[in-house]
Amino acid sequence: MSEPWFSADDIAEHLGVTKDTVYAWIADKGMPAHKVGRLWKFQVSEVDRWVRTGSSPGGDA
Repeated sequence: MSEPWFSADDIAEHLGVTKDTVYAWIADKGMPAHKVGRLWKFQVSEVDRWVRTGSSPGGDA
């Protein structure tokens, strides 16, 4: 079974940040996201790995 896709609202809530912060991280920090039409979609496992590896704004990378 494949992992479900989440919206920007869902990921923002998961990370405890605003949706605007999520969009800024996509543009400026390389947050893993997939554009589907006009919408950004996310897989929690990819985002969590991105945060854990220090690729997030608070990390060392």
